[in-house]
Amino acid sequence: MTRRRLLVGGAAGVGLVVAWALWPRDYAVNLTAAEGETIFGPWLKIGADGQVTVAVPQAEMGQGVYTALPQIVADELGADWRTVSVEPAPINPLYANRLAARILFEDALGDVPEPLRGRHAEAQTLMLTAGSTSVRAFEEELRQAGGAARILLCKAAARRWDTDWHSCDTVDGFVVMASQRERFGSLAADAAEESLPGGDLPLRTGEEKRLTGQSLPRLDAPAKVDGSANFAGDIRLPGMVFAAIRQGPIGDSRLVRVDRAAADRVRGVSAVIENPNWVAAVGETWWAANRALDALAPRFETRGALVDSASIDAALDSALDGEGSRMTSVGDLAGAFKDAQVVTADYRVGAALHAAIEPTAATATWRDGRLTLWMPTQAPALARAAAARTLGIAEDRVVLHATIAGGSFGANLEHRVAEQAALLARRLGKPVQLTWSRSETCLHDRYRPPAAARMTARLGKGGGVAGWLCKIAAPAVGHELSQRLLAGDTTARAAMLRPRGGDTLAVDGAVPAYAIPALAVDHHPADIGVPTGYWRSGAHSYTAFFNECFLDELAHVAGVEAHSFRMAMLGGNPRLARCLSTVATLGGWQGGIPGSGQGLACHQMRGSHIAVMAEARMGAGGQVKVDRLVAAVDCGRQINPDLVLQQIEGGLMFGLAAALGASTGFTDNLADVRGFGDMNLPGLADAPEVSVEVIRSDADPGGVSELAVPPVAPAIANAVMAATGVRLRRLPLLPEDA
Repeated sequence: MTRRRLLVGGAAGVGLVVAWALWPRDYAVNLTAAEGETIFGPWLKIGADGQVTVAVPQAEMGQGVYTALPQIVADELGADWRTVSVEPAPINPLYANRLAARILFEDALGDVPEPLRGRHAEAQTLMLTAGSTSVRAFEEELRQAGGAARILLCKAAARRWDTDWHSCDTVDGFVVMASQRERFGSLAADAAEESLPGGDLPLRTGEEKRLTGQSLPRLDAPAKVDGSANFAGDIRLPGMVFAAIRQGPIGDSRLVRVDRAAADRVRGVSAVIENPNWVAAVGETWWAANRALDALAPRFETRGALVDSASIDAALDSALDGEGSRMTSVGDLAGAFKDAQVVTADYRVGAALHAAIEPTAATATWRDGRLTLWMPTQAPALARAAAARTLGIAEDRVVLHATIAGGSFGANLEHRVAEQAALLARRLGKPVQLTWSRSETCLHDRYRPPAAARMTARLGKGGGVAGWLCKIAAPAVGHELSQRLLAGDTTARAAMLRPRGGDTLAVDGAVPAYAIPALAVDHHPADIGVPTGYWRSGAHSYTAFFNECFLDELAHVAGVEAHSFRMAMLGGNPRLARCLSTVATLGGWQGGIPGSGQGLACHQMRGSHIAVMAEARMGAGGQVKVDRLVAAVDCGRQINPDLVLQQIEGGLMFGLAAALGASTGFTDNLADVRGFGDMNLPGLADAPEVSVEVIRSDADPGGVSELAVPPVAPAIANAVMAATGVRLRRLPLLPEDA
């Protein structure tokens, strides 16, 4: 392993590459450098003007990853935050997110030994933004990158000053020693010639850290405010045309007829492209293309049984009454239930839409046997591979530019739009921007799966819960996701061909956080005929609803106040207990007495803990009205407290939307919801007062972006019970349930 390596792609004339001991030996860095830039490994570039550029492999969807990850590097490097910028990392196995791969594809990769899973993620270039993993997955690598560059800069400065590099430090973009100072920019090229010391790199600790823990301004905010940030719909290329698409209903649908003559009469329309599964209209503007779709009046033939809300409910009921697979077992549950009086309750949640503000879109161009794509994606390498397979070309013939996203919440893990845009670009021979209408985005979402649960418990003689059984009927969402996203992965395909039991991703979060001596979780796979996918917080969004509503019911049966009932079982979980006690104090918990309209829920996931108190009531027409949400959070050490607060507040509102709407039923293989107006989303006038307390902690950082979503719905349902005496056991919390 040499100390210097040439840039991949023949760009040796514009920069230098510095390697350090932690680089995998089989992967080369493929960052590109402008004139005067020096590349320090896969994460970092420093320009002669002192500009520090951090390569970020995670998708920026509003969660602040374009700030948090550069902040880690800048802190270790000793950079001036005003000189730090960010760029999307190129597709490279070096940026594989092993932690997200483990979360999303647990069952598909379950037979791969743990030490080899990381290598598998690299081999398949599983660059993934999911599961609240960005900081957790990359913090150590980013610290190493910043620390390595700092040492090399100190060595270069020490050589100029004829001193020991250990006496040098970096601060605000300078290498300093006593009264001597030298800018990063003037040292970068020389630093590339230096070598790293053997052994572990000395990283900053404690008081040496200057940027970690500070609410530094977001790097992506100025461009989003002034409009210079490019989303997928902002891409403009010479000669580009615009396409709109209409896809067949859910299931085995085939296009059988279109009215081309009617489409030809729409001004500005230049082409109609038919595919067995869809039809696209192409025009000078997207509006013209979308109008042409209506004129085309496409007709599809759907084979097989029709899917509607009743058939989905029947499939869940049948699965729940059938045989399940035991996913988790603790203690002697049979003994705990033997000859005991048990409490049981059934719960149900509907299919949820991702409902991101940005519609599904991609821009593509085909030239000289090469495809270039611009799109927001949470899995760029998988999207590139899918586009290549669709066209029957090698992956290295596809260049993908990942744009920032206007939300996503898991929707951009999927890549159908990349496949469609690729086909259109090759067929048209010119750049094309494909955008799904809002209706199309709703009709062809990969929904958060509907689910049903049957909860059974035995109360202990001295208080608390002695036995707990959770049966969940839900589609095998993890298996579906793996089949779609890992279609080109031979290892995963072989694993998915084997007989399967339960699905880990479908019951994620179902094990309660409380000390229960005997418990079990069963998954009852349900074939509902509707495609499902990953949604912000995944199964935690419904398993927390099942658990925390049922806990409240058990507290009521036991005659114990809901807060005390929970606290008594959290002795072995001090972090969650502190969240619960903090939210009760902050929110002025009145004990959940009838008429108080107060409800509690708590949850833990991705290494973080949260408790939520809601104040809710029934408004006019039986609509649930939420007046207040209070949250207490322990997410470990914070890189940027403002980002944490933004994600918790945003998650609370996202959870509120999911509690009251953001769901759809189905009729004749089509979703009933066609736009935001059909989703019963809360507006500004419905937004509750929100208070958040983030508890200081020195624990390792936990996940944040999904954390606040799961406990909101159960807290509201429990508050409605306190306000009205009516127990709502179905999501969304609609008036008919009252």
